[in-house]
Amino acid sequence: MEELSEALYSAAQAREIDRRAALDCGPAADPLMERAGAAAFDLLRRRWPRARRLAVVCGPGNNGGDGYVVARLAQAAGITTWVMCPGEPGRLQGDAERARQQLLGCGVPIWPLCASDLARADVVVDTLFGTGLEREVQGEWLAAIQAINSCGVPVLSVDLPSGLHADSGRVLGGAVRATATLGLIGLKAGMFTGYGREYCGDICLDSLGVSPQCMAAVAPLARRILADSLRCLLRPRPRYANKGYAGHVLVVGGGPGMGGAAHLAAAAAYRVGAGLVTVATHPGHAACLNSVRPELIVHGVEGAARLRTLLARADVIAVGPGLGQDDWARELWAAVQDSRLPQVVDADALNLLAASATARDNWILTPHPGEAGRLLNRSAGDVQDDRFAAVRAVAARFGGVCVLKGSGSLVAGGVDEPIWLCDRGNPGMASGGMGDVLTGIIAGLVAQGLTALDAARLGVWCHAGAADAASAHGGERGLLAQDLLPGVRSLVNALGKP
Repeated sequence: MEELSEALYSAAQAREIDRRAALDCGPAADPLMERAGAAAFDLLRRRWPRARRLAVVCGPGNNGGDGYVVARLAQAAGITTWVMCPGEPGRLQGDAERARQQLLGCGVPIWPLCASDLARADVVVDTLFGTGLEREVQGEWLAAIQAINSCGVPVLSVDLPSGLHADSGRVLGGAVRATATLGLIGLKAGMFTGYGREYCGDICLDSLGVSPQCMAAVAPLARRILADSLRCLLRPRPRYANKGYAGHVLVVGGGPGMGGAAHLAAAAAYRVGAGLVTVATHPGHAACLNSVRPELIVHGVEGAARLRTLLARADVIAVGPGLGQDDWARELWAAVQDSRLPQVVDADALNLLAASATARDNWILTPHPGEAGRLLNRSAGDVQDDRFAAVRAVAARFGGVCVLKGSGSLVAGGVDEPIWLCDRGNPGMASGGMGDVLTGIIAGLVAQGLTALDAARLGVWCHAGAADAASAHGGERGLLAQDLLPGVRSLVNALGKP
């Protein structure tokens, strides 16, 4: 298998690559389907070398054809193989029908689905549906997916878990929960966002020998954020650096009862390398914040007049953590909008923005799906159904850069910029304060001179990577936002080494 690629493709883009690859191969080469089946069988043998009984569940299209190739190769290798097709194979044509006929010619029958036979196998190979599925799975096909999921046997999905939407990662009525998924030619975007990471299991890739030139001819839907693309963003600091060299972050937030959110954002800005961090917060808990984190400059702010003085000294604003939506919050939000400083906008500031939409080029918006829905006048479910379209829509409507948080966080800037996807992170991040830490990280990076897009890319990568490091030590349950701070410091310093 190969190293996972940076590029992530939509179903339409994958079909175009397939078309170009078939033309490049010519009639003398092995069909891509034959190569796909061989790659899947190779992965199966390496992943489950002791498997002696194999159940291959084939669908009505080319993905089913891949399964027929797997079954033929398994039978030839002496593995007891059951091939099952829940529906009629009469719609097969081309390479898929040839693969089916070759299998039958080897004396391997094709049976209707039998749940008890699935349970007797050592491994189940899922080739029901590939990237072309668009409508909800129903009837016998849904029953087949449910049988695979309940059989208690490891599952290898070929190209994509059946029932998972290739572009968005949403579940189309039901989807196979794979132990491992073999991506063919290129990785599909839906494998890494929405429900994709939950259903794909371990992801592997085989390019099937398709040339880099063929791949490069199709622009991908998104790109994974990889460490190698981030290393150039942080340089070792010169010996003459002082706190002014590393920038000044102003955190605006912490309404009554929510001072902790502002504290988390401010601490994260420091840990990512900002030189100075000031917090403009509600007067009721200013003293408490200063005692907990003595490095902070904390001001209890009654209203806009005092905030404007602090704005004049800052390089970047992080607005929203714990801000609230009362009159005090609205007054501070209005004062921030009068400033020309770059901003990182989160939490209640996003809700205030949704109520009076404006656009600017120098801010970074960091909504979760519910907040993105309010910005776009949609439901959170609609946002999740097509996260790539949603992150583009927020960036287009409000300007600047948008970070759509969630499993497979997305970063989008201008229409000519690629969408970036972070495939790090874990479910332990589903706890209060995580978004506040991300806000502070991104603001701290902007303060150090990174562009909005680079700060957002590096910020979500560090945030998720620090969460993975913290969960590796103590587990996902009980992971707290402040547990990420040591990991954040380690990651930015590792990237910044010469």
